Amino acid sequence: MSNANGAEEYTANIVIEPPPAPSRKLEVSFAAGAVIFSVIYLIMGFQIELRREAAPGQIDARFFPILIGIIALVTSIAMLVFALIKEPPTREDLEKQQSGGMRRVAAALIISIAYVFVWSLKSVVIAGYRIEVFPFATALFIFGLIFLFGQRKIAGLIIYPLAITAFIWVLFGMLLRIPL
Repeated sequence: MSNANGAEEYTANIVIEPPPAPSRKLEVSFAAGAVIFSVIYLIMGFQIELRREAAPGQIDARFFPILIGIIALVTSIAMLVFALIKEPPTREDLEKQQSGGMRRVAAALIISIAYVFVWSLKSVVIAGYRIEVFPFATALFIFGLIFLFGQRKIAGLIIYPLAITAFIWVLFGMLLRIPL
């Protein structure tokens, strides 16, 4: 008997907030941001330095970044067109913003900018030894991001950055011979 009264009292105290209203402005601004990002990515893809030009019919280091950039640009332009001509979708599946979410996004952006700056150094000379910056910067970058977004186990903080860095180093640096 007391459980039924407790359950009724519990359900009576639940407040269901209505979902946010559909927003065309939000959909258009997101799609426009995706178009801008895709254009910047595509321009950067064309500027990748090559150690040597590929022979006719061969794929060089620019091929996949440019292909991904073209696919992203076409997709984002389609998103923009649909956002402009169709009714905006309902936002019933939208979750509430987590506390500290914007700080994490800002910190991730700062970490990413610092990573790109440090990576552009390519190599440094310490005590007469030339040291490649990429593996150290990448491992620290990944460590920083996974720590920022909640990983606290020591094994995860060590294994993931080292494994991902090693994978990128072997795939791009050794197999595809893309300068890192």
